[in-house]
Amino acid sequence: MMRGTLYIVAAPSGAGKSSIVNAVLKRVDGVALSISYTSRAARPGERHAQHYNFISKDEFESMIAEGQFFEYALVHKDYKGTARNSVLPLLDKGLDVLLEIDWQGARQVRDQIPEAKSIFILPPSKQALENRMRNRGQDSEATIAQRLAGAKEEMSHYHEFDFVVINEHFDQAVQEVTAIFTAQRLQVPQQTLRHQALIEHLLSE
Repeated sequence: MMRGTLYIVAAPSGAGKSSIVNAVLKRVDGVALSISYTSRAARPGERHAQHYNFISKDEFESMIAEGQFFEYALVHKDYKGTARNSVLPLLDKGLDVLLEIDWQGARQVRDQIPEAKSIFILPPSKQALENRMRNRGQDSEATIAQRLAGAKEEMSHYHEFDFVVINEHFDQAVQEVTAIFTAQRLQVPQQTLRHQALIEHLLSE
């Protein structure tokens, strides 16, 4: 069985990462979204085990001590991380797995799985980033100011990724991310395994 591909999607807060990921998941079959763990409180409309696995800071730190995380980072004073058992078994079953994580987590993942494909999503402007944060209506002014201050640092790591997508027009950004999945699946090793019988038949005497 062909092992699945791990995809990493990162972006500064407010760049539209989650919306793009959700749209891509509806278009691309055979992709599992890894649900991250976080120690922050749920925002309005967020559900446990659907958007994040919400746990306390003490619980998170216990999982760190037990080596349960594939990657984790302290982001905006809250922990976020991906449990090993939410990624590796799925890849072994041949499923592609998508991680929504920050650049720090992406670096940890690439150190462990260098063949992972990474995508960074950028906003079309600083003003667009701020507008999107405010339009969500989920964060206080202090939180928005904190996220904007951290956005420049986050975006400065775009060059560490394999692909960069500018989310100026949502539908186009979704098409571009979808195209990355398609191109990866059309590479020679994947196609050779997927269509082995056909290729052997075509090349037979």
